[in-house]
Amino acid sequence: MHSPLLRQLFTRTLRASLASPLVLAGCGSIDLTDYSAPACEGSSLAVSGLSPARQTDFVQLRRTVSSPGTGYSDEAVQASSGTACATASDRAACESALSGLTSSSGFRSTCVELCTAYYLATTRGDEVAAHTTLEALRGFLGTIDTAQEAALLAFASKYDLSCSDLERGAVRTNADGSFNVVGTRGYACGANTAVTRFVLQVSASGEVKEVSSHIIERGSPNCAIGRRPAGLRAAEGVACEDVLGRHFATAAHLEAASINAFLRLREELALHGADVALQEAALVSAMEEVLHTDVSTRLAHRFGATPRAPEVETLPPRSLFAVALDNAVEGCVRETFGALVAHHQALHARDAEVRSIMTDIAEDETRHAELSWAIDRWARERLPASEREALREAQREAVATLRAEMAAPLDATLVTEAGMPSPEVALSLVDTLARELWA
Repeated sequence: MHSPLLRQLFTRTLRASLASPLVLAGCGSIDLTDYSAPACEGSSLAVSGLSPARQTDFVQLRRTVSSPGTGYSDEAVQASSGTACATASDRAACESALSGLTSSSGFRSTCVELCTAYYLATTRGDEVAAHTTLEALRGFLGTIDTAQEAALLAFASKYDLSCSDLERGAVRTNADGSFNVVGTRGYACGANTAVTRFVLQVSASGEVKEVSSHIIERGSPNCAIGRRPAGLRAAEGVACEDVLGRHFATAAHLEAASINAFLRLREELALHGADVALQEAALVSAMEEVLHTDVSTRLAHRFGATPRAPEVETLPPRSLFAVALDNAVEGCVRETFGALVAHHQALHARDAEVRSIMTDIAEDETRHAELSWAIDRWARERLPASEREALREAQREAVATLRAEMAAPLDATLVTEAGMPSPEVALSLVDTLARELWA
């Protein structure tokens, strides 16, 4: 399935759902008097409201993602403020330098499956600069005299700040000119894990001090974990009364598992001699799943839930047929349908933040589905007729399983607020893809 054809099919399939009616429906605490939410751009901390030591034309928060040992890295803009190169004597040269600016390091650096970090890119006159350490960030900001600067320093110091839940992300100006910031650290998945909420004090000099801390969620010793990786271990569900919290925690859980799936896929594609373009597309997909995990986790936190981290058994490399079989089911069926559902959510979700996030995710997931079909074409050319027929049968079974899953009752809140297709609409979507794509 070529890219334009898949997108055209999605558009045709969604037309009916655009006209379908929405079904209407009717999770520790802290004194948040005088606190307010930090300013955000989309689901990321904004860089507006800063008062740096030296006036700048433009400030941009960038996030870097890299894969150790592969030499691959990428970065994306999280938030911007001002006009790039507004006072430069040679604006074209300044803009070119800004476009070419990159960094292999940054503050708030973490490595799990992939490594992520953040840095500030700025322009001032003809000067284009990258501020890549916590110390450099403090030097850029100078005296901390705005609430957003305090929030940014807390974020850079590896505290998580929610954009929509005051109990997990808030800031207050104190009488002495310092600031209090509410943030969290940690995750609740596995024995001896927990989410801890901190009240921080940020001084005018930029010192971030913990005033108090409180565990607001403890992890279960059993974590559950789709693209679902081979070796994915099942686990308990998310403990949260809010159906939206459970939904987005599960989504974040599966997005995180997909990181592993795409990294392994890249290795196996290389092992079986796939084109470099396919290998790189799998790696880019893994990096995009990191971002999906992040935004889905933020939505889960907003509705009072904490996603469980995936547990994936380490397995030896698979044969080309085994890779193709997994791709036929997880990629060409489940991931393709998931991309279509994401587009449906982007169109139908009543919640504005959900619509915005799902719009971005839908585009990424469509590319992932396109990659699945490209891998399918590549693999089928190298398999004997008997194995190609086995792939077709596995797809037919996967479609039947998907149809049974979509027929299950769905909470009306997921239909209205999250934009999930009702069982009737979901079955219609499955049937359309079955006729036009999976036949």
